[in-house]
Amino acid sequence: MANLRTPLYQWHADHKARMVPFGGWEMPVQYTGIAPEHKAVRSGAGLFDISHMARVNFGGAGALAFLEKVFTNSVATMKDGQVRYGLVCKDDGGILDDILVYRWPYGFAAVINASNREKILAWLEQHRAGFEVEIQDQTLSTTMIAVQGPKSVELVQGMFADDVTTLKYYYATPTRYKDKPCVVSRTGYTGEDGFEVMVPNALGVTLWEEFVAKGAVPCGLGARDTLRLEAAMPLYGHELNETVDPIHAGLTWAVKLDKGDFIGRDAIQQATADTQKPVRVGLELYGKRAAREGCVLTNADGAPVGTVTSGSLCPGLDKSLAMGYVNPQFASVGSALDVDLRGTKIPATVVPLPFYKRKK
Repeated sequence: MANLRTPLYQWHADHKARMVPFGGWEMPVQYTGIAPEHKAVRSGAGLFDISHMARVNFGGAGALAFLEKVFTNSVATMKDGQVRYGLVCKDDGGILDDILVYRWPYGFAAVINASNREKILAWLEQHRAGFEVEIQDQTLSTTMIAVQGPKSVELVQGMFADDVTTLKYYYATPTRYKDKPCVVSRTGYTGEDGFEVMVPNALGVTLWEEFVAKGAVPCGLGARDTLRLEAAMPLYGHELNETVDPIHAGLTWAVKLDKGDFIGRDAIQQATADTQKPVRVGLELYGKRAAREGCVLTNADGAPVGTVTSGSLCPGLDKSLAMGYVNPQFASVGSALDVDLRGTKIPATVVPLPFYKRKK
């Protein structure tokens, strides 16, 4: 099956981005290079095409009750315009996806990982019986663009019908761009302040080019990955999958066990008492070699005690960093481990997460 293309595909190709298949789409992995793009986000403003992320709307009298059933976090306590992170889990507590839910006066929306779009849409369809809810997939009719970094606030000034710079973090607003309806949220996946904008496809390139003209640096998936790793944000398919529960993934804060019943609740409750399962940790490696997904972590005796899920030389901190899962007795900060990198043992230390935190 051919990969899908976002409305910005031709722009990326014309500007010499290196395109790669990702989550069923053809996406830019880099333009000038991962390091300069990463640093542009940390010091100025970077621009990301995130149109591959799935965008789904929920309407109907039963939408709230339905979302409370399929989402681990609380929806009922959200204010209008609020955005909340949480998980969609199976009955056994395994994570199907991590998503963002938006609450509007007239309904709800969710942003879902590109590679999980069809799986989650099928899951929602499977569990909607008994709820008065309409589910509408808007992924292919809209373009989604993220502008991230300390200069993103000045960049968005005057671009939209409303002043979006007054938005609080993890809030969104419907507004207009070039007199067409759009949505702007103060969210992101880089550890920086920034905004994510959804516009009709016809305005995708116009919006992108306006951001570029104002000084935003186009960035690819490569920098997005090193930025989210520095900020210790888990990535589905790496830190999160159907065999991992939210507790051992370090996402207890995104689960509300006291909100009433939801899919996976009982299993997640049991997981809170399981002290044997591997837990997610941060690792700093000695030297500049990057740990790779799947690298085995060993203790002083050379016995395997865990696995790397993501690793990279992170340009912002100029360190080789990784996340992975280790047996709980080796998870405390300061624990010394070795990363087996193609037969070479690289010393690593368990360090606190996140690796990077922006100055407020």
